[in-house]
Amino acid sequence: MELSSVILTTGSSVALFKLVNAGIGRLHIPESASRNSWKWRNISTSFVHSFITAIWAVLCFFRHPQMAEDLIETHSVFSHSLVSLSIGYFIYDFLDMVCNQKLSQSWELLFHHVVVITCFGLSVVTCRYVGFSVVALLVEINSVFLHLRQILRMASMAASTLYRVNSIINLGTYVVFRINTLAWMTRWLVLNRDKIPLLAYTLGSVGMAIMTVMNIILFCRLLRSDFLKTSTREAKKEKEM
Repeated sequence: MELSSVILTTGSSVALFKLVNAGIGRLHIPESASRNSWKWRNISTSFVHSFITAIWAVLCFFRHPQMAEDLIETHSVFSHSLVSLSIGYFIYDFLDMVCNQKLSQSWELLFHHVVVITCFGLSVVTCRYVGFSVVALLVEINSVFLHLRQILRMASMAASTLYRVNSIINLGTYVVFRINTLAWMTRWLVLNRDKIPLLAYTLGSVGMAIMTVMNIILFCRLLRSDFLKTSTREAKKEKEM
């Protein structure tokens, strides 16, 4: 695929998510979230990206199952477009955070975005490892519930049944589509070391290492926030009765 097509698709994606963000800003914002309307719009935009990407990534393998057998060379225009669209989103989100947050508040996510943009960018420009990139985007299945969790918390619905159900699904999909997927991708890199050039292998390995550390830290935070603290509160209530 020509570089001009990649630039056009990625640029259109940046513009698309800018419009999505602006559209969300025109909708009703819960009073509890109005104190930080930028964060509400940012998370809601991320939710839209995750929802689209999660469905699209599954469809990529459904429509083009051969890609699962060869994650290096085999891909379709459909899957290539998905990776380009996601690059556009991560560029948009990077700029949105740089312009609206202090570096001390967002450096982890900014670093994450730089790694993703670099790895995905290599994939779409060379038209190699597109299948591997689509596998990486399967983590967005969990991101749907991860972002919904933040939205519910900002809407002061952390005590609702919907939040509790979402917390359980979020933790389950986190294990399946984040931790397990990253472990599988790391194993794939090691097994296919001889087929991958040093630069691509180094980028992939560093990327996987960073993602693994970040995801383990986030998993511990989620577990402590949504389950361990809840159990502690319930135990205190039982003692008081």
